[in-house]
Amino acid sequence: QVQLVESGGGLVQPGGSLRLSCVASGDIFTINNMDWYRQAPGKQRELVARITASGSTNYANSLKGRFTISRDNAKNTVYLQMGSLRFEDTAVYYCHADIYDSHELLSSWGQGTQVTVSS
Repeated sequence: QVQLVESGGGLVQPGGSLRLSCVASGDIFTINNMDWYRQAPGKQRELVARITASGSTNYANSLKGRFTISRDNAKNTVYLQMGSLRFEDTAVYYCHADIYDSHELLSSWGQGTQVTVSS
């Protein structure tokens, strides 16, 4: 069994910054892609950023330059550094990872962490 646990969400003013973390634990053999998604009220869940096992990254076009994804493979952790936050960045942010345990590939999700941008 594999678990993803996010942390770091909260309330921030427009223009501020937050750093989200997501730790994977359990029966982990290796982790491929690690992603951050977000879902705003009344909207579909969307991909924010992805980082491969080798460190290649890609971002939603609207977020390039403001958000940075990174990972620490030794700690099975992915981060999302968010800057110049806007009202429209308010959402629940979810961590996702493709994880191989000792038997199979698991598409795993965290429980989500709320980010609220408000003055």
